Amino acid sequence: MRGLVSINPKDGLEAIAEKVYAGERLSREDGLALYASNDLLTIGELANYACEKKSGKDVYFISNRHINPTNICVNLCNLCAYGKEKDAPGAYTMDLEEVLRRASEGDPQSITEFHLVGGLHPELPFEYYLTLLRELKARYPKAHLQAFTAVEIDYFTRISGLPLEKVLSLLVDAGLGSLPGGGAEVFDPEVRRQICPKKISGDRWLEVMEVAHSLGLKSNATMLYGHIEGPEHRIDHMLQLRKFQDRTGGFQSFIPLVFHSKNTKFPHLPPTTGFDDLKTLAIGRLMLDNFPHIKAFWIMLGPKIAQVSLHFGVDDIDGTVLEERITHAAGATTGQALTKAELIAMIKKAGKNPVERDTLYNVVQRY
Repeated sequence: MRGLVSINPKDGLEAIAEKVYAGERLSREDGLALYASNDLLTIGELANYACEKKSGKDVYFISNRHINPTNICVNLCNLCAYGKEKDAPGAYTMDLEEVLRRASEGDPQSITEFHLVGGLHPELPFEYYLTLLRELKARYPKAHLQAFTAVEIDYFTRISGLPLEKVLSLLVDAGLGSLPGGGAEVFDPEVRRQICPKKISGDRWLEVMEVAHSLGLKSNATMLYGHIEGPEHRIDHMLQLRKFQDRTGGFQSFIPLVFHSKNTKFPHLPPTTGFDDLKTLAIGRLMLDNFPHIKAFWIMLGPKIAQVSLHFGVDDIDGTVLEERITHAAGATTGQALTKAELIAMIKKAGKNPVERDTLYNVVQRY
């Protein structure tokens, strides 16, 4: 691995490379230097080295189904194109029968995970969400239920009047298996004030995750980039996650999420470039040395960039998805599903080994 790409001394990456090869933790200054560098191939080589130390040439995917029960939301964040007011055109709320119908579409017996996230509905009771979990688990007992962002969990404490640990315990009893990583956005308070002023703080997001991890739940962690944040906000976000992970060890993967601006309050912002996407994924792998996995969410990146990212520190490309509404509401032009065969071919053509996993990274099948 070492020495495949020459390092330009002017980029100042020699010392960082030595740290990576020695297994030493990178500093904030190192992270900022990586963002300042245009030597993408070297950054990619270092990230690929760090990735293969953890996962070899294995790249993971999952057979999963996304279900978004409602887009009605009290927050209506400036960055969001998905949330609607109750009486707005396009607003919807699924009843139990509709959720179960969507779960049954395709080949539900091959699905190992149902992924449920949605808006903060002003009228639905906490029992609605418990019932969704109970009924899905009863219908598909072998499927893992990864559901509800930390933002939604916090909202459940507000509408139920119950403490955080009790809310999570009741969800677990109903069938909750793990938490997704959404809602983290960028932790910086000033950035958060501009993009999602009604959303819980970064500190509260971490508090929800800490209680979840203490109960034995695993989760993911995300970072939304490509809006008004700068490199320093991204690195500080990663460092907070790394410090937290040192304490709890409950995060399974880090998922940098690409901001899509259409139908948001920031329609003037240009899309991210493939260069920035690959650099951000690679830097995530290099900075978050205590995260087992880095995930490229192909729905946001597009399949081609996701495939290239498998040589830039990524060892997970999510899964079949089957339906995704949130990113597509903001103008994503990717398809809403990939077949298992397409995912396997994508990984193989990148020279990696496809591994189907379940939510907790137990191997389902190697290809």
